[in-house]
Amino acid sequence: MFITLAWLFAAAVTVHNLEEAVFLPAWSEQSGRWHRPVGANEFRFAVVVLVVLAVVAALLATVQGRESFGAYVLSGYALAMLLNVAFPHLLVTMVTRRYMPGTATALALNLPVTAALLHRAFREGYISATGFALTAPAIVLAIVLLIPVLFHVGRKLLPDTAGAPGKASD
Repeated sequence: MFITLAWLFAAAVTVHNLEEAVFLPAWSEQSGRWHRPVGANEFRFAVVVLVVLAVVAALLATVQGRESFGAYVLSGYALAMLLNVAFPHLLVTMVTRRYMPGTATALALNLPVTAALLHRAFREGYISATGFALTAPAIVLAIVLLIPVLFHVGRKLLPDTAGAPGKASD
């Protein structure tokens, strides 16, 4: 079941990131302090890379099996996406009383899939509690730190020609 959930996780990340890719850049222009304005191209570049990383993590977990590097990377990524349901999606939507793009897919897909994936990872012996406690926070931190780097690279590789108002420039 863990392997099936690994691929469902990659699919859930893809659908979630697709919702954000379509709607979040425009939303960010009026989001105030909750999200700096982000250009469509830089954001879409970042989410494509993050989808590729989810697929690679699922592939590694599938090929490498129990207690593997891939199983821990996938589980850490799943924790990051589980945390992402609450912050920023639910928190921002509730505080601003305005829908934050990605909230629907975070609740409908990411929450149940990541919770089930992590449950099965422990239950089926793909990860241990100690290993997860040591690796998952590092994976979450790496993803959080990677996002602004991906935005920067996306801005350089695929500059938005429209010049979004209020958009921070390098």
